[in-house]
Amino acid sequence: MTGQIELRVLVDDPDDPRSREVPLDFPREWIEFADPADENHLIRADLTWLLSRWTCIFGRGCHGIVAGRAADGCCSHGAFFTDSDDEQRVRAAVKRLTPSTWQHFRRGFKNWTENDTIDGKNSARRTATQGADGPCVFLNDAEFPAGAGCALHAQALRDGVHPLEYKPDVCWQLPIRRDQEWVKRPDNTKVLVSTLSEFDRRGWGAGGHDLDWWCTSSTDAHVGTEPMYVSYGPELTALVGAPAYAKLAEVCGARRRQGMVAPHPADDDTD
Repeated sequence: MTGQIELRVLVDDPDDPRSREVPLDFPREWIEFADPADENHLIRADLTWLLSRWTCIFGRGCHGIVAGRAADGCCSHGAFFTDSDDEQRVRAAVKRLTPSTWQHFRRGFKNWTENDTIDGKNSARRTATQGADGPCVFLNDAEFPAGAGCALHAQALRDGVHPLEYKPDVCWQLPIRRDQEWVKRPDNTKVLVSTLSEFDRRGWGAGGHDLDWWCTSSTDAHVGTEPMYVSYGPELTALVGAPAYAKLAEVCGARRRQGMVAPHPADDDTD
């Protein structure tokens, strides 16, 4: 009950950034289509989210997920690896960092991973943090000569590649959520359903409601110059493949021209 009361107070305070977050439940438009490259792969996508004007505002008004640490953005904790391939890809990228590009090179070069647990039972590996309560070890401070933000992200841009090639999966996928499951149809055939949706507070589990601020629901972050399906094209392509993304972009473009029935409530109502 205490948590519920606290949440209501925060939302009702006009000076608190959380007050500019829209409720989590509202009408959404969805589309389903078969992957042109694989008849056994079905894409289910949240058009309300993918046609929204959300954009990352790190360093441009981001309030951060921990109170008093806006400069951390969403890097206030270590990033869990999805699998060994994810960790090995990041490991290769780390080798490209130097003391002039990574503020915590001396501390993190040999010990940039840690063992932790997601469910309180099973061990899982993640990026290390700068201390017990510190942000990710790859986060450079604002005063660092090479610039603030993720050292891996910045290195990718210097190398002329997309940051998704260097960053942990969870970092480059956010705030898109992809869920996959094999579904048995009434005729006993099976299809792999890939669902693309908004990674809102609920995506973090019960703890998501304890985040001081979360961008996907905030009007502060719905200020992009193009819809998400365009700005996040590389990420969406990596998640479902090039043929499926091409079809998704086609569908999104058609829906945008027709006009949304259920636009994202955090968006500006002008187009």
